[in-house]
Amino acid sequence: MTVEALGIPHKTTDEPDTMRWVRRWLWFVAFLVFAMVVVGGMTRLTDSGLSITVWEPIIGVFPPTDAAQWQKAFDLYKQTTEYQIQNKGMSLSEFQYIYWWEWAHRFFGHLIGVVFLLPFLGFLVARKFNGATTLRLVVIFLLGAAQAGLGWYMVKSGLVDRVDVSHYRLAAHLTLAAFIFASLIWVVLGVGRDIQKFVDWNTCLAVFIILLIFLQIAMGGFVAGLDAGHASSTWPKMDGKWVPDGLTTLQPIWKNWLENALAIHFNHRTLGYALLLLALLHAWQSFRVSSFIMVYAILVQIAIGIGTVLTGVQIGYAIAHQAMAMLVLATAVWNLHRQMFSGVLRQDLL
Repeated sequence: MTVEALGIPHKTTDEPDTMRWVRRWLWFVAFLVFAMVVVGGMTRLTDSGLSITVWEPIIGVFPPTDAAQWQKAFDLYKQTTEYQIQNKGMSLSEFQYIYWWEWAHRFFGHLIGVVFLLPFLGFLVARKFNGATTLRLVVIFLLGAAQAGLGWYMVKSGLVDRVDVSHYRLAAHLTLAAFIFASLIWVVLGVGRDIQKFVDWNTCLAVFIILLIFLQIAMGGFVAGLDAGHASSTWPKMDGKWVPDGLTTLQPIWKNWLENALAIHFNHRTLGYALLLLALLHAWQSFRVSSFIMVYAILVQIAIGIGTVLTGVQIGYAIAHQAMAMLVLATAVWNLHRQMFSGVLRQDLL
C-alpha cells in the first residue's frame, strides 16, 4: 500500500523544502497539544490543578527557586478550600509534587505558544502562506490564547467553596483543546495538496462521527469533573443491570444528564457503543483504509475504557483513556479528509 493511498503527503524529488518544513512544524505543534492534554489529565488525576492559586502568564513560567518562594506558594494553597477539607496537614514535599504537575501543564501552554508563533511569523514574513492558510493559523493561535484564559477560569472555580473545579468548565477546557488539536491536523493534511471536494452520504456520516467524538470528549470531561468513573466498577452491566437504578434522581429531570454522576457514566458508555456502530457502518460503506483504522482506534479506546472501569479508575488506565480519545479524534479527522478531498502534492502551499 502506498503513502498516496493513505493520504499522507510525502517527499517527492520536486517538492519544495518549505512545504516539508511547514508540515513538520504543524505536526510538532499538534504533538505538543496532544502531550499537553495528557499532562492535563495527569494534573487532574493527581488532584494537582488547584496547587497554583495565581495566574501570571509571563512570570508564571518560572517555578519557585528557593525555600521562601516555595513557602509562599504553599501558604497561598493553604487558603484554598481543597487544602482545608481534603489536604490539611499536607507536607511541603507533598505540595511540591502536585505543584510540579500543574506547573508542567501551564509550562506546556507557554511552550506551545512559542513553538507556534515564532515559526508562523517567520513563514509569514517569507510569504509562504496564502490568505486562507494565514487566516486558519491565526484563528488557531487565538483559540490557543482563549484556551489559556479558559484554563484559569476553570481553576478559579475551584479556589473558593469547593474542592474541585467546575465540571462544566473542565469539559469546556478539554473540548477546546481537542478542537485545537483537530484543527491543526486538518490544516496540516491540506498543506501542499491540490484538492477536489466530494460531498456524499459517507462524507456527512464522517462529519457526524467527528461531532459525536467531540460530544464524547466533553462528556469525558463531565466524568472526570464529577469523578463519575467511580459510579460503577462493573462491565458490561452497571451494578448488575443494563440500565441501572438512579439515572433520574435529580429534579428537574434534565439535570441528570449534566450533574448526576451515574447518569453521566451511563451516557458515556452508551455513546461509546453508538460511535462504534456508526464507525462500522461508515467503514462498510466507504471501504477506505482510513475508516477501518478509525474503527480499530475506537475499539482500542473502548477496551481501555473497560479497563479503567474494572480497575476502579486506576491512573494508568485513566490517562491512557484520555490520550486515546485524542488519537481517535485524529483518525476521524484524517478519515474525513480522505473522504472529502483527493489530490496530489503541488509546488505552492495551500
